Amino acid sequence: MSHGTAEKRQREIVRLARATGSVDVTALATDLGVAKETVRRDLRALEDHGLVRRTHGGAYPVESAGFETTLAFRATSHVPEKRRVSAAAAGLLGDAETVFVDEGFTPQLIAEALPRDRPLTVVTASLPVAGALAGTGTVSVLLLGGRVRSGTLATVDHWTTRMLSGFVIDLAFIGANGISREHGLTTPDPAVGEVKAQAVRSARRVVFAGVHTKFGAVSFCRFAEVGSLEAIVTSTLLPAAEAHRYSLLGPQVVRV
Repeated sequence: MSHGTAEKRQREIVRLARATGSVDVTALATDLGVAKETVRRDLRALEDHGLVRRTHGGAYPVESAGFETTLAFRATSHVPEKRRVSAAAAGLLGDAETVFVDEGFTPQLIAEALPRDRPLTVVTASLPVAGALAGTGTVSVLLLGGRVRSGTLATVDHWTTRMLSGFVIDLAFIGANGISREHGLTTPDPAVGEVKAQAVRSARRVVFAGVHTKFGAVSFCRFAEVGSLEAIVTSTLLPAAEAHRYSLLGPQVVRV
């Protein structure tokens, strides 16, 4: 088989993975009319290029500078795991009175899990987070202004970071597209990376919450090191040995 067709086939695999959220080796072999071993080889090549992550029997797309899932899609994947993780993350609130809540579906679930029976000020760039909390009547919400990104409904650019830089925040709940020991916390869009980096700078304590698929994934823009986190909250689907390796870099790792 010539190089050109392998390349074409791999492009098609990436397109399918991005369109549907994941691909299956058996189905791909049938659809593309090639052997399963050929598909596995394609997936290995795509993983080496950082375009997909392989799973048992298939793969899912990695978010990159050229591809990012929408909030709507995120709200349908790994939801029970995200609920467990976000409840545990909210449990780390301690005596914090001012909280930054990042954009994204897991941070949105953290926001919904925050206590309603005590004074709390939440700073966020996320319109869905602001909307969910403003309706409670008990949480004081500060929405950062700026350009709204359509996929995530969150604000970015210099207006957002400048407003955020004026605050000292007790605790920041941060999400990311990827976290790795080598490259730290990453996200595809530089504008989003700037807001996240400023939130990390403005906060006394930083907690990263994310499902197991985020670990080892690397995106385009680095905005924080693993060592700048107080805690990492994830699920038991992240192996204990891997969690331990992250904890050696400084943060407490909570698996639920």
